[in-house]
Amino acid sequence: MREPRVLRFFQLWPQTGAEPLGDVGFRWLSGCCALLVPLLIWAIFVQLLYYSLPTIKTFGLGFLFSQTWNPVTQEFGAASSIFGTLISTLIAMLLAVPLSMVIALLLVELAPPWISRVIGTLIELLAAIPSIIYGMWGLFVFAPFMADYVQPALGHTLGFLPLFQGPPMGIGMLTAGIILAFMILPFITMITRDVFTLVPPVVKESAYGMGSTTWEVTYKVTIPYGLVGVLGAGFLGLGRALGETMAVTFVIGNTHRISASLFAPGNSIASCLANEFAEATEPLYVSALIALGLVLFIVTYLVQVLSQILLRRMYRAWSVGL
Repeated sequence: MREPRVLRFFQLWPQTGAEPLGDVGFRWLSGCCALLVPLLIWAIFVQLLYYSLPTIKTFGLGFLFSQTWNPVTQEFGAASSIFGTLISTLIAMLLAVPLSMVIALLLVELAPPWISRVIGTLIELLAAIPSIIYGMWGLFVFAPFMADYVQPALGHTLGFLPLFQGPPMGIGMLTAGIILAFMILPFITMITRDVFTLVPPVVKESAYGMGSTTWEVTYKVTIPYGLVGVLGAGFLGLGRALGETMAVTFVIGNTHRISASLFAPGNSIASCLANEFAEATEPLYVSALIALGLVLFIVTYLVQVLSQILLRRMYRAWSVGL
């Protein structure tokens, strides 16, 4: 019967003889530091659950499906915040992932090395911009641009769809989703670029030697080889988009309402917490806000778990295919 991995990891005196004291100390130090991460996650979950109990006892599962949010009457529901979080994140992913792949392919396959370095550096600088700067730019520059040009054009051409109906106010779900796309774009692009760079040159050279064009090498060799890494980059951007706060708070409109129109204002879990936590005085109000944080914590955790499962299955299938 094999020993559990944890016991083998912390074993002080292997069968081969006594370990040096430095190795023993380093093993224990690294093991304790590694255990700190799951313990911290568990502690956060327990605290969120404990302070959410008044809301759970008062509203039950109806808290997740109710649109009512009225601090005066002490009625709270998370449906509008969950809806806004998911829709804004979905818009961001639909825009950022394809654009990131195209930019990464340009940097790796098409652009000269000096142009690739310059563009790559500029994209990396986007990741260093604080989220509140994105929010201020979105509110004072991008939202008026959306109200004056983009939303009227979409309403004129696609106004027969419920998604593009309503007055062009500039702020709303669509604007929040685009701002989120700008924020996660550099993370996904840089990881995707690094993944495509790891494609063995001999594989691409073999394809070129057989008469393949640049486009054929790209979609038959580069993209399939790096597909698992690209999906990993996408899930990393998804985790960032789900929890983004300040940039979304500036441009989403902060209204507890579910609307079919992307032009309409809404709110997300993070923006609701940022706007209302300082004003919450009643115990049930505070508990409802913490319950929203618990929902966001669980959603983010489940997304990461599902992404790991999917990536492992894809990696196994990819390895068998090789």
